[in-house]
Amino acid sequence: MNKGARSDWIVFLAHLMFVLAAWSVFIKYVFPVAFALANNATWHTHVFWDLWPIAHVWLGWALLAQPRYTRWLAAGMSVVEIAIILTLFAGFLGDPDWTIWRTNWFINKVFVLTAFALILATVVCTPERFRKR
Repeated sequence: MNKGARSDWIVFLAHLMFVLAAWSVFIKYVFPVAFALANNATWHTHVFWDLWPIAHVWLGWALLAQPRYTRWLAAGMSVVEIAIILTLFAGFLGDPDWTIWRTNWFINKVFVLTAFALILATVVCTPERFRKR
């Protein structure tokens, strides 16, 4: 790969992070707020509060811009996300609650887990896809 060339796979992963952030905002905030307002409930009744979508946008940007810390950010965020999700899955699957809210949460986490498994595999198996400085 040319020194200045970007890997198409890295570009794909970056865009996956942007889509994942948008999906998460919709699943965690837009849909629950709209549902609550349509049903005369308190607007934040079903919201899952966190700032992960911002972290996903940051990683997507880093994958495209390739600052020096990109590979470490990708590895660190992947390990943390995977560990958190697997821990949450262990608790959830021990006594699942398949309401629409928890099912949305579960589906979102399956996509997040898949995305970060792909990123971690890329960091470990093909580190040359990241720009060297």
